[in-house]
Amino acid sequence: MKRIFVDTSAWVAVTNRCDQYHEAAGTFYKGIFKDHELLTTNLVVAETYILLRLDCGLEVALGWWERIASSLKVKIIYADPDLTAEAITILRRYNDQTFSFTDAISFALMKKMKITDAFAFDVHFTTAGFIQLPQ
Repeated sequence: MKRIFVDTSAWVAVTNRCDQYHEAAGTFYKGIFKDHELLTTNLVVAETYILLRLDCGLEVALGWWERIASSLKVKIIYADPDLTAEAITILRRYNDQTFSFTDAISFALMKKMKITDAFAFDVHFTTAGFIQLPQ
């Protein structure tokens, strides 16, 4: 089964009906859900939760969490010291970019797991050399 990384920007777009990418995200998500394993990190989960909580309310944010936490298709990877060290290396290498720490952890994980595709609406994935989907 092919793996795809899912970024905060994608989770928010899928869930928040007011997001500018909601329609495109929903269509893409339905298309990949059947035949992909979706990977994300605990830092992406934390970012997504707070953005949904602030923009959509507690019930939407918790509902999103409950759906992904119980999904057999979504795997949440927790940042560890090795990913953190690699993230710091990435932040130093791309010192001219405004990557967040969460971005850098995501990139480190993708590199470690040889994942090339990111479901994201964040150009930083392209800048870091990954394929940002949908295009």
